[in-house]
Amino acid sequence: MTNEFFAKDTSRKIRAVQKAKGEHGIPLTTNVPFGYRKDPEDRTKWVVDEAAALVVKRIFKLCMEGRGPMQIAKLLQAEQVLNPTAYKRREGISTPSPETADPCHWNPNTVVHILERREYTGCTVNFKTYTNSIWDKKQRETPIEKQAVFYNTHPAIIEQEVFDKVQEIRKQRHRRTKTGKSSLFSGMVYCADCGAKMRYCTTNYFEKRQDHFVCASYRSNTGTCSAHFIRAVVLEELVWMHMKTVISYVTRHEAHFRTVMEHRLRLSSEEAVRGYKKRLAQAERRLGELDRLFIRIYEDNVAGKLSDERFALMSKTYEDEQAQLKVEIQTLQQEIEVQERQIENLEQFIQRIHKYEDLQEMTPYALRELVKGIYIEAPDKSSGKRRQGIRISYDLVGFIPVDELMKQETA
Repeated sequence: MTNEFFAKDTSRKIRAVQKAKGEHGIPLTTNVPFGYRKDPEDRTKWVVDEAAALVVKRIFKLCMEGRGPMQIAKLLQAEQVLNPTAYKRREGISTPSPETADPCHWNPNTVVHILERREYTGCTVNFKTYTNSIWDKKQRETPIEKQAVFYNTHPAIIEQEVFDKVQEIRKQRHRRTKTGKSSLFSGMVYCADCGAKMRYCTTNYFEKRQDHFVCASYRSNTGTCSAHFIRAVVLEELVWMHMKTVISYVTRHEAHFRTVMEHRLRLSSEEAVRGYKKRLAQAERRLGELDRLFIRIYEDNVAGKLSDERFALMSKTYEDEQAQLKVEIQTLQQEIEVQERQIENLEQFIQRIHKYEDLQEMTPYALRELVKGIYIEAPDKSSGKRRQGIRISYDLVGFIPVDELMKQETA
């Protein structure tokens, strides 16, 4: 009993010290992320390891270009790039990871881990895992909202915008076809009518001009949608033409673009915020009603007016509804914050556009940094010729009515 008490007391003190350090923004991890080193003058600070940071930047760049973790891992291995464990051992940096037989072998999970580390944006993240007690040492993931994040604690290797964009890309699934081919637009093309993703179709017998996209809901007229067929080369030409027009217009008429888009965004934002706030008020009101109902049935149960079985059933129903409402309230609050940041997003978009004002051809990186989604409309054959339109949703600002803007500028 004395030994157990001593162990518990020691554990409590260690936890208290770690908690205090973590709450003051001191990194709790002893293993510095690949790309950083501990500052020789202050071991609680991190400095950039330039050689490793170049690899980290390359991994994020490849992801921005649409490559998945497996593809990135194979590419790094083919280029004989040392994996993090081999690199740290060569540099004399301690690491708990076991040495691999091939120092240039990259595990896709290692790539995923690098792509998901928020520390590369210059912040410190503490309390990412926890253990229940000294007897149960299993590491459990702490929910993101309960983690402690401290910004600008060390030099950033990856810009916050790039990191956020990579997380969006990571949510999309990029699968190569059986031929091994992949498209520049994988995971970005949607049907304008049903909203389903467009499938990339190709074979080894196809020439490049024969590769195409088709609505995933279309199955030889037995599906729920018509064939929104478009060739990949045609799509690339249309998207590049639209991007080039947007870049040219914004750089030449920035003031007019800002004025028009601010007006559009403000109108759409105000309408959306009104809807969100109305639903938020309803959800919060219902949440309060459920609290009062729960108290009432509890009192009825204690007074014998409500059986235990009935009380258990009703309380379970109320608790489930409360849980759903809390999730909905949190989502609505986040949506309201997003809408209220629309003007800030517009300024960020304009800054991105200026990065590409001298762009001569469409690159995967520029495409994924500027464009969020491409929507393919159904073909129109009423004129006797097949005509097909596309709509492009740009990141941060949504759809840009280029023709409308040009008409207003001319007027």
